[in-house]
Amino acid sequence: MDLATVWFILIAVLWSGYFVLEGFDFGVGMLLPVVAKNEAERRAVLTTLGPVWDGNEVWLLVAGGATFAAFPEWYATMFSGFYLPLLLILVALIIRGVSFEYRSKLSNLKVRKRYDVAIWIGSFVPALLWGVAFANIVRGIPLMRAPQGNILYAGGFFDLLNPYALVGGLTTLFLFLTHGAVFLTLKTSGTIHDRAKKIATPLGLIAAVLAVVFLVWTQLAYSDKPATWILVIAAALLWVGGIIAHKVGRDGWAFILSAATLAGAVVYLFWVLFPNVFPASNNPSLSLTIDNASSTEYTLQVMTIVAVIFVPIVLVYQAWTYWIFRKRINADVIPSPDEGSLDYPEERPSVPVG
Repeated sequence: MDLATVWFILIAVLWSGYFVLEGFDFGVGMLLPVVAKNEAERRAVLTTLGPVWDGNEVWLLVAGGATFAAFPEWYATMFSGFYLPLLLILVALIIRGVSFEYRSKLSNLKVRKRYDVAIWIGSFVPALLWGVAFANIVRGIPLMRAPQGNILYAGGFFDLLNPYALVGGLTTLFLFLTHGAVFLTLKTSGTIHDRAKKIATPLGLIAAVLAVVFLVWTQLAYSDKPATWILVIAAALLWVGGIIAHKVGRDGWAFILSAATLAGAVVYLFWVLFPNVFPASNNPSLSLTIDNASSTEYTLQVMTIVAVIFVPIVLVYQAWTYWIFRKRINADVIPSPDEGSLDYPEERPSVPVG
């Protein structure tokens, strides 16, 4: 196995990790107005994400950085073709992160409600557009060769909003909603837990229907590998198992199976894509593959050495973080939920005059 293939697999693993970890982040953000009815409950819901949300986004940075370094042609073509969707995702993530940090600074309810709306928008937009983006990558987009020799996107923004891509976007949206609800049942107790548990099953059934449509459509229209049916069936069984585990109150198993389904779906899309990294829908000869889009052998060797050293460290640290903050959260124990941390500045000692 050559290093270009190794890095294609590693990028698939990184995107799988991002969808699993940031997926429940997005789901919780979208469910905030549904499962939390007062300030104590809203603070409790956001506290479940507080220690981990920014660490989860590291997977996106590493996946993007690995794509840039290992497959620069893929990275450049993706950002030229998906410039507007990726910009919308980036702005949404910034707004969402700022809202997490600042909503509890002041006790003004109007300000907090604006931040809550921003969290919802900042979760909804990426949850939808990531599915649209990945569906278009698998489907292929029109490409052209520029005079300088590089490959560029030959379509417009609305060409990306085709029926297949929109189904992909709705699929990730409802998968993340369900994943977030299952996460809340695992991480909370009391009223929030009960509301999340009640809503998770119907969301899971909607997600199952959309996922079956999307995956079967992908398999029939864009996969030339019969073996990929294995992952379609496996993902379906894992999702059904997660719904059953949720119904019988096995919250931990429900979350594990939900996470495994998301990871399996991403691996499936990369398997369908291989050996392409960006198919050209108008001219197959313009398609980017792991061979014509990869960096030099020396670059891949250096990246492999760095990854072998640092990736295990990152994994151990993040696993330790989740272990430390593993306990359930109840809204009843949130101290002074209506107060803001900047409402009462610290008293300074008086300085004598003269």
